[in-house]
Amino acid sequence: MLEYPEGLPIGDGWVSTVDVSPVVFPYDGSEIGRAPVGTPELATRAIDEVVAVVKQVAALPSRTRRSLLNDVAAALEARRSEFEQLLVLETGKPLVDCRVEVARTIVTWQAAAEEVSRLHGETVPLDLLPSGDGLVGFWKRKPIGVVVGIAGFNYPLLLASHKIAPAIAAGCPVVVKPAPQTPLATLWLVHLVRSLTDLPAMVQLVTGDAAVGSALVTDRRVGAVSFTGSALVGHRIARDAAPTKTLLELGSNAALVVAEDADLDAAADAVLRGGFYASGQACISVQRVLVVDAVAEEFTERVLSRLGEVVTGDPRDEKTRVSALIDPGSTKRVQEWVGKATSAGARLVGGGVDGTVIRPAVLLDVPDGLECWDEEIFGPVVCVRRVSSVDEAFDVVNASRYGLHASVFSTSLKTAFRALDELEVGGVVVNEVPGFRSDTMPYGGVKDSGIGREGPRFAVEELTVTRMAVLRP
Repeated sequence: MLEYPEGLPIGDGWVSTVDVSPVVFPYDGSEIGRAPVGTPELATRAIDEVVAVVKQVAALPSRTRRSLLNDVAAALEARRSEFEQLLVLETGKPLVDCRVEVARTIVTWQAAAEEVSRLHGETVPLDLLPSGDGLVGFWKRKPIGVVVGIAGFNYPLLLASHKIAPAIAAGCPVVVKPAPQTPLATLWLVHLVRSLTDLPAMVQLVTGDAAVGSALVTDRRVGAVSFTGSALVGHRIARDAAPTKTLLELGSNAALVVAEDADLDAAADAVLRGGFYASGQACISVQRVLVVDAVAEEFTERVLSRLGEVVTGDPRDEKTRVSALIDPGSTKRVQEWVGKATSAGARLVGGGVDGTVIRPAVLLDVPDGLECWDEEIFGPVVCVRRVSSVDEAFDVVNASRYGLHASVFSTSLKTAFRALDELEVGGVVVNEVPGFRSDTMPYGGVKDSGIGREGPRFAVEELTVTRMAVLRP
């Protein structure tokens, strides 16, 4: 197990806590470690500490911030295997997905380092009216101030990195709060970052429940709040944090459209890969499949015939693709939602529970108005519905209150560009899973899927403000 000091990284050192909580391996419920439990008072203290170093962090030379970000990436690379193993135990995700998470985390820190040298402004012509004659104008980007980052449980190392690395690149101190179920990898990450800088107080971490989160997001000294999690919690944070800037990466029920001219084997493969990775606990995993009538029967047969290829079991096994969800409550919820769908007339193929693991499931003909179709399942369940045309499929995609990612399988450029123009989502993927994400691209949604964009370049822009300069020489 990776080691770090006891307590919470607050101020220049580590602060002890009254309480600790067990962290369990979701697959068998065994305890893998204990984590300090923060309080609202410690959250306020962490804000005090970062406020005290705001000017110091903003004044750090670009070369210093870039060097730190590159050093963190190198340190993560050196401990790659240890982080992978810890993530398997902490999240219960299959090893293959934890390896992807660590690889993406390293890229995120490397990309953030590159963005430091791109923080620049532009000159502005001020003489479009006579009053501007003789004036010189330009703008530059300045750090927004204290950043609060709140990460989800499904990708704890990566999601925390998407908060911390861009904040450092932008010249902002940051307080990060990991999900209560998965604090260990983030604690180690923050310890690693602080060990590589002469200003450790630039990164603080507080664990705890919703009361701790509330203390962080309602503190008026905060410049921006970046949250990844459910729409319900995100909406509450936006209300509570106002007028502080909020960046919200929220839920989804990602759709995959199969057109009449699609490569059916490729589309079926995408459903099997994209619907069940990370045990379905990914906001852009395939949840809804809309397939045109003309190819619906053939496509569905191809998916169902290969459903058994998705290996379930112990996440430590390299062959496993689906394992236990984060906790028993999540498993129960998914089972209840599937039960409601079948009671309403949907047909269930696959599924069921082996020990703590929900087997991959396909639901056919799920009606509107049910959680499995309208909400985010966050489990290994894919819903397939027949539609009369691509037009109808696009209408169904856009009828959702969510809009994070969607994908379309078609050999027609016309259909592809229609999807880009018409689908109300933050990202459109053609002939690949909607869950495709490069960590350097702008990532975020519309509607109830959130506001703002992640990806180091775009997050740095979100965490800086323009300052206009007008000079009369």
